[in-house]
Amino acid sequence: MRTRLLLPILPLLLACGALEPATTKAAVADVALPEAPPLRPAALAYPWLPGPGPMGLSVATRFPAPAGTQRVPVPAGSWGEWLRWLPLLPAGTPARHYDGSAKNRQDVVAAVVNIDIGKLDLQQCADAVIRLRAEYLFAQDPNKIHFHLTTGYDFWFSDYVGGKTFKVRGEEVTPAPKAVEKPTHEALGRYLIPTFGYAGTLSLSRELRPVPLAGIQPGDVLIHGGAPGHAVLVVDVAENPKTKQKYMLLAQSYMPAQNIHVLKNLYAEEPALRNGAWFAVPDVTDGQVGTPEWTFGTNELARF
Repeated sequence: MRTRLLLPILPLLLACGALEPATTKAAVADVALPEAPPLRPAALAYPWLPGPGPMGLSVATRFPAPAGTQRVPVPAGSWGEWLRWLPLLPAGTPARHYDGSAKNRQDVVAAVVNIDIGKLDLQQCADAVIRLRAEYLFAQDPNKIHFHLTTGYDFWFSDYVGGKTFKVRGEEVTPAPKAVEKPTHEALGRYLIPTFGYAGTLSLSRELRPVPLAGIQPGDVLIHGGAPGHAVLVVDVAENPKTKQKYMLLAQSYMPAQNIHVLKNLYAEEPALRNGAWFAVPDVTDGQVGTPEWTFGTNELARF
């Protein structure tokens, strides 16, 4: 995935056998029970949609936690909870590019997030993270929306609707006037176009703070800033309470701009995970975190 350079803005991502008859009560108590079906909090809002949609068309209900695990707790109203309930399109929906053509690697797609792509080749990997983060903040407090461009310029949504955008001359970015407008969702879409054009994996990696892989949480980002670079969003995490092994659900867009999609685990060492959507979080000594279209270092996890 390329990091965008400063170019002119283009025109307007317990299957168990039966217990033996002699099994003791103590042994039965050790059998891991499946996770209870989750209940979606009523307060969650996804501003690009009229409503959150059917319960069955969400990350939390489409992808039960692996056998013997439970989803990790997340605070009510948090970024992690919001991602856990991301609306999905019906099972089997193919991922498509911004121009309507099908993504070549449909084999890596476990589900497609129910969010638009736009009509330009802009909403790629880091942009998908930015888009979802902006939508979450818009539902919470639009005045908190801001992202740094590759030059370091801090571009605030509140400034944008208040009458200030930016202009680019060479590699210099400076404020520029624009019409004042209301902080509507349509205005957010207009704000994101230049953000996508001038931000990328490099700027986003600088904006996020590194966190240890062992402490992974929903909402964290696997990110390699550079040209090329890539970013994959952690949309949920589950943990085995006995072994402390953690598992993650991952979502991405890619290049060219395409539907944000939950990734499929094609190469899992654990047969129960292979071709599902959950990935085992590797030990840091493994040195890398493999995803279907990018391999990250175990030191490349970061957090807003």
